[in-house]
Amino acid sequence: MGIVGLPNIGKSSLFNLLSESAQADAENYPFCTIDPNTTRCAVPDKRYDALVNIWKPPSQYPAYLHLVDIAGLIKGASEGAGLGNAFLSHIQSVDGIFHLVRAFDSKEVTHVEDSIDPERDLDTITAELCKKDLSYVLAQREAREKDVKKNPTMKLPPLFFAVMDKVQDMLENNQPLGRGCEWTAPEVDKINELIPGCITLKPTVYLVNCSEKSFVLGGNRYIKKIKEWVESHGGGLVIPFSVEFEESLSALRKAGDLDGEKALLDSLNGRGSVLPRIVKCGYKQLKLMYYFTAGEKEVRCWTVARGATAPQAAGVIHTDFEAGFIKLECCSYDDFMECNKGEKSMASVKAAGKYRQEGKNYVVQDGDICHFLFNKGGGKKK
Repeated sequence: MGIVGLPNIGKSSLFNLLSESAQADAENYPFCTIDPNTTRCAVPDKRYDALVNIWKPPSQYPAYLHLVDIAGLIKGASEGAGLGNAFLSHIQSVDGIFHLVRAFDSKEVTHVEDSIDPERDLDTITAELCKKDLSYVLAQREAREKDVKKNPTMKLPPLFFAVMDKVQDMLENNQPLGRGCEWTAPEVDKINELIPGCITLKPTVYLVNCSEKSFVLGGNRYIKKIKEWVESHGGGLVIPFSVEFEESLSALRKAGDLDGEKALLDSLNGRGSVLPRIVKCGYKQLKLMYYFTAGEKEVRCWTVARGATAPQAAGVIHTDFEAGFIKLECCSYDDFMECNKGEKSMASVKAAGKYRQEGKNYVVQDGDICHFLFNKGGGKKK
C-alpha cells in the first residue's frame, strides 16, 4: 500500500508509526520525502498470537503489509509540478492506496495551500491521479489505433471503443475508474487487457488525520465533510485517526510509562490505537488472506490471494509443492482451538473428526492450518 497525499499532512509520520522506526524523514516543509521509503508492518491477528503461545517455536513469522511512503503531490503534479511525474510513477507501482487527508488546524505545521480545506485537497489529489491516468489511457489508445492503421487486416472490436470512450470521459471529469461505476465482466477484461496500469483502479482507503484533541473528543468539523465527499465520489472506507495521538501513545510505551499510557487510553472511553485497524483494512483491501503452518519449529502465516486453490497456496511455500501437489491436510483455526487441550499437536482435532484431507480443487480459507503432501523426484511423499 502506498501512502499518498499533499505535502506536510503526516504521511511520513504515519509511515514511521506503522513501521515502528524513524527511517522516513518527517519535517515541516514540502517535498521532505523524495525517494519513496519502503517498509513492512506485521498484520495484527489474535489467531496467530494464540498459535505462537501454544507451540512457542523458535521461528515466528506473521503476515506483513508492505508500505511505501510516497512524496507529497501538489496541484499540477501530472504536468511535472513539484517533481510530480516521478511521484506519480511511484504510485503506479503500488497495489493499493492509503489516501491521507489533513483535518487539523495548526500554525506550526504549514499547509502547501496556506489554508485547511480537506475537500479542496481531496479534489486536488484526485484530479492529479485522473490526469495521470488520462495521459496513460490516451497513449495506449493511440498505440492500438496506430497498429490498426499499419495493418489493413486488423480491426478493433466495438468493445474497445466503448470501453476507451467511457474511461476517457470519466477521467476527463475527474472520476476515478475504480469507484462509482458498475463495469460488466467483458469491460473489466478489456480494461485489464488495455490499461492495467491505471492508478485510479487501485483500491483506496481514506485516512483522516485529526488533532489529538479532536480525536479524543470523537471528531471535528472536517470529518463529516470528508465522508460526504467520499460518498459523492464513488464511496470508500474512511478511517479518522490522529498522528499526534499515536505519537504520544508510542512515546509513553517506549518510555515504559504504564500509568501515562493507561491515562491516555482511558481518555478514549474504550477506543484504542487505530493503527492496527489501518493495517488490517489495508491488507483486506488488497484482497489478501493467509493460512497458517504450525509446528514446534515454526508458526507462520502464508499470504495468498483470496480464492487460491490448495496447489496455488502450496506454491507460496515452494514451487515444488505446487508442481507435485498430492493433497492437503488441514483444519480451520476455530476447529483447532475448540478441540485443542493445550497440546502441541493435531491429535485432539483428529480425534474429533475435524482434521480433513482436501484435493487440488479445494479453495483454501482464511485461517486454515495446513500441511501439504507433495511429490518430488520419483514420487516420494514429503
